[in-house]
Amino acid sequence: MSTVNYQSTAEFLHRAETEKKDVFRITADYPDMTIDDAYKIQEKLVAIKLGQGHRVIGPKMGLTSQAKMKQMNVEEPIYGYIFDYMVVPEGGALSMQELIHPKVEAEIAFVLGKDIEGPGMTGAQVLAATEYVVPALEIIDSRYENFKFTLPDVIADNASSSRVVIGNRVTDPAGLELDLVGVTLSINGEIKDFGAGAAVVGHPANSIAMLANMLARKGEKLKAGDVILSGAVTGAVMLSVGDTVSAKLDGLGEVSFKVIE
Repeated sequence: MSTVNYQSTAEFLHRAETEKKDVFRITADYPDMTIDDAYKIQEKLVAIKLGQGHRVIGPKMGLTSQAKMKQMNVEEPIYGYIFDYMVVPEGGALSMQELIHPKVEAEIAFVLGKDIEGPGMTGAQVLAATEYVVPALEIIDSRYENFKFTLPDVIADNASSSRVVIGNRVTDPAGLELDLVGVTLSINGEIKDFGAGAAVVGHPANSIAMLANMLARKGEKLKAGDVILSGAVTGAVMLSVGDTVSAKLDGLGEVSFKVIE
């Protein structure tokens, strides 16, 4: 059994991102890689980015639909981190030259008004601590060839984090039923997918609570001001140069961007 070198594997994945070249999944070399190993690689990858002067704007959740969890044979979602260099302005341009094979999905982002910490965190407690929610479009861009990976692969790769567009309209979640929020994802004016907030582990706030509880295992917490992506409400749709992408979230507003070369 090969011992995973966390640092060199993180550097390998970082090069794939910065050089915009897809690579074969790392579990081909480390077939016994565990989830714990994968998160340790992710931690090294995050450290590399921080060392380059980048700043984390908040964590994100992935594999938050029951279908995806069943497909990947997991009982809880995964998480990664969004950095400042990943933010595309609302209505702005996404450069295809900076990415490998990006896909887009619509999400509800949470911004906390105070710190929260697991274990035992609930969705109701998350809502009580949330300052506002905002519509978001996450662009995922796996560094692996043809988006082919196992669970440890995608965790190590910072959960395919790539770019994010945050809407300008902020909404107090008090009194809102976020699980019933309808969401449409459109490209060039054509609806490509749609869903409701309940697609995210029953309620988007449940996803944030799960994240807080997962982070508590390593003594970390969610912090006030963090922009936290709760997980995809829609499926992920492949992007092409020239696309105009928009999402409408009932009661929360719209968010959009364009894809350029």
